[in-house]
Amino acid sequence: MNNSSKKINGIKCNYRLATISFSVLLGLTACNQSSNKMSEKANDEKKQQSEAIVIIQSKQETNARVNDAIQADVQTRRRLAPVSYAAQSQGLMLSNVMIEKRPDPSNHIVFSTEQDREKYIKSQQNPVKQAAIEPVSTFSVDVDTGSYSNVRRILNAGKLPPVDAVREEAFINYFSYDYSAPTSIDTPFNVHTELGIAPWDERRQLVKIGIKGFEIEKADLKAANLVFLLDVSGSMNTPDKLPLLKTSLAMLTKQLDENDSVAIVVYAGAAGVVLPATKGNDHQAITTALKQLAAGGSTNGEQGIELAYQIAQQNFKKEGVNRVILATDGDFNVGLQSTEALKTLVADKRKTGIALTTLGFGQGNYNDGLMEQLANIGNGQHAYIDNINEARKVLVDELSSTMQIIAKDVKIQVEFNPQQVAEYRLIGYQNRLLATEDFNNDKVDAAELGAGHTVTALYEITLANSPNKRIDDLRYKTTQHKSNDSQELAFVKVRYKQPNSERSELISTPVFMPKNDSDWLDTSTDFKFATAVAGFAQLLKGAKYTSDWHYEDCTKLAIKNKGNDPFGYRSEFIQLVKTADVLH
Repeated sequence: MNNSSKKINGIKCNYRLATISFSVLLGLTACNQSSNKMSEKANDEKKQQSEAIVIIQSKQETNARVNDAIQADVQTRRRLAPVSYAAQSQGLMLSNVMIEKRPDPSNHIVFSTEQDREKYIKSQQNPVKQAAIEPVSTFSVDVDTGSYSNVRRILNAGKLPPVDAVREEAFINYFSYDYSAPTSIDTPFNVHTELGIAPWDERRQLVKIGIKGFEIEKADLKAANLVFLLDVSGSMNTPDKLPLLKTSLAMLTKQLDENDSVAIVVYAGAAGVVLPATKGNDHQAITTALKQLAAGGSTNGEQGIELAYQIAQQNFKKEGVNRVILATDGDFNVGLQSTEALKTLVADKRKTGIALTTLGFGQGNYNDGLMEQLANIGNGQHAYIDNINEARKVLVDELSSTMQIIAKDVKIQVEFNPQQVAEYRLIGYQNRLLATEDFNNDKVDAAELGAGHTVTALYEITLANSPNKRIDDLRYKTTQHKSNDSQELAFVKVRYKQPNSERSELISTPVFMPKNDSDWLDTSTDFKFATAVAGFAQLLKGAKYTSDWHYEDCTKLAIKNKGNDPFGYRSEFIQLVKTADVLH
């Protein structure tokens, strides 16, 4: 074999060796990759097994927690089982403690926020109306303040309130204003009016109508027959409910004397008398009865209300104050078939001359809507007690206005002059609106006014010559409106009854246009502060009519017009506005 052939054979041999080596290398690489994949697969399987173990353990722990919660719920329900109170003529009799039979506790586990379980009446802002079409506005006065203090509680908890929780008139009337009172109870109140520019929209104006009741010193108050109707159901077993309730009512009773009487009725699974009618100056007996109360059981308000009215009737003071004071979180979950039946019951009892005041407590299951309605129907007032200062305000400082009625069925009717006013809207009072014909109908129930109480209402108006009307002028006008005095902006009428009369009387006053445009700006400090409060309520309610006005503008207006503030309520209001601004 020659050298050339040897070289070729050598090259071929090297090529074969290189090919074999490359194949072996590829095989080893494939094996290694396969081995890595098998290793990764094994790791994945181990990971999945570990995760499955964790999930199983988590489920086991969750089940254990649920079982613990169920057992705790069972123990709680047993611990809060109601004490049966049996009404006796001589006082309290306690029957044996009863353990109520309960359904499966797991059915009672409900996941919801506190506000989700609170109940409010649907409340939309009043619409704008044309004076040329509907010049007359009629409503019943409102002296309830519960909406404001309830919203304060929600804001202080770091939340914005539900829009339906905000009632503008309750915000405005939470504060007192410097109206002059009448000098004789023969004229139970004075009517005041004031005009100014709307701070949230300078193209519109405001008409403020204020009522100030005749003032009666505490020493001159009529003798009171009070029946405390107290909710001691299981839902009241929190510090902001029953404990605060007991302290609040103890403060009230210290204002009473030997001419007054106090009885205490409680209700939970059953109703009973804790304290029969006792002289108001026997503070020790009343306080002892309050201190012994404990919460437990479900809520049956029907039996309690019937028993309370029965006792109030037995101790009726013909020339005095007769009132049932219902203190509860409003969680009526058993008893009556519907709230309508409960309203009917209260309306029937109202005819006997016994009023109903409702005091709301607590959070989470608070029934604001029912508490307000019951007070309205029962010829009383509704307040919400969120802290001890509010209890002092309602039950001590404002005792005379809360207890002694100087006028009943008080209605306001305002007729706007279409020559001067194109549009108007009433701020608040959605739940107090009346038909025009109801104003002169003495059979139509309306609100009561207490001694020294103030009531304020605000109308936003758009003047007839304004180019900024919200509603277009009518194309076809069928009626030519005339006025005896073209300078009259509106005519205000207030109809009321004396406490012991069923025939109404009338007070009326015209409201004149300002002589100069500058007069719209010359308003009192009280007027400006009231507009700040009204604006704040509207902002919380959705800001439908407040244009580009914001919480910061409201704060500045309130600070500038805080005025006299002996109890700090106005300063507190300013802080609430700032809180809402941050939360918004």
